Amino acid sequence: MIGDLLAVLWDDGHESYYPLEALRRACPCAACSGEPDLFGRMSSGPPARYTPASFQLDSVIPIGNYALQPNWADGHSYGMWTHESLRAFCPCGSCGKK
Repeated sequence: MIGDLLAVLWDDGHESYYPLEALRRACPCAACSGEPDLFGRMSSGPPARYTPASFQLDSVIPIGNYALQPNWADGHSYGMWTHESLRAFCPCGSCGKK
């Protein structure tokens, strides 16, 4: 981390800098982003209630060779970003266009 950014150095040498608030607000877990029900409709819980701790990282845990799991200071630790989805979320503008 660098201040309020998560820095990732990719195998191809590209560097991505993710604002922590944007990363948390885009959390891919079912509670934050919803999940499809039996009929394919997206279902989600109540809107998230963020606090300042919601945008502070305690740690980032690698999940196998395919994902990262951020653990936020407010206790939220369910979102898992695959490397592919995290690279597509890169704010540089060129990564998501590949």
